[in-house]
Amino acid sequence: MDFNGQHFEFLLFGAGRRICPGLPMATRQVHLVVATLIDSFDWSLPNGEDPAKLDMNEKFGEGAEEDIENINNEDDAGEPVEAEDKEEQPTVERPRKTSKFMTKYERARILGTRALQISMNAPVMVELEGETDPLEIAMKELRERKIPFTIRRYLPDGSYEDWGVDELIVEDSWKRQVGGD
Repeated sequence: MDFNGQHFEFLLFGAGRRICPGLPMATRQVHLVVATLIDSFDWSLPNGEDPAKLDMNEKFGEGAEEDIENINNEDDAGEPVEAEDKEEQPTVERPRKTSKFMTKYERARILGTRALQISMNAPVMVELEGETDPLEIAMKELRERKIPFTIRRYLPDGSYEDWGVDELIVEDSWKRQVGGD
């Protein structure tokens, strides 16, 4: 596995000096833990189902949950019960409690994370005009509101608000760093 390349799903483990110190050990030990679990238990399918009839195709997202519900809701005749269409409830826009201004800490994290992605050959969201520095490219993306990130701001009561980077107002002072307008 390459934790420093194109695989952005590993970004949660950190990068550079701040990378998770247990990551190399975990990648070596996961195989042993899974093998021990498989060997230690008497595995069987529920209701005596035949393993040959098991659908091993990969699913992603909500479709997998619907298939599980259909399997659990089959009647005695063996035909799946029609799943009820879930009515999409309109999203209710609640008044936001937090400021519409991006903080300097949010800006630093957004720019740093995006510059790291760009340095690892992530697709660039703006037209380049000779820029090669990932941080300058990230700043240009932020200036043009093209960074596809969402900022989650936690509130004291445990709830949170999600703000898209394109929704927040960014202070003008940062533009001077790259010779802005």
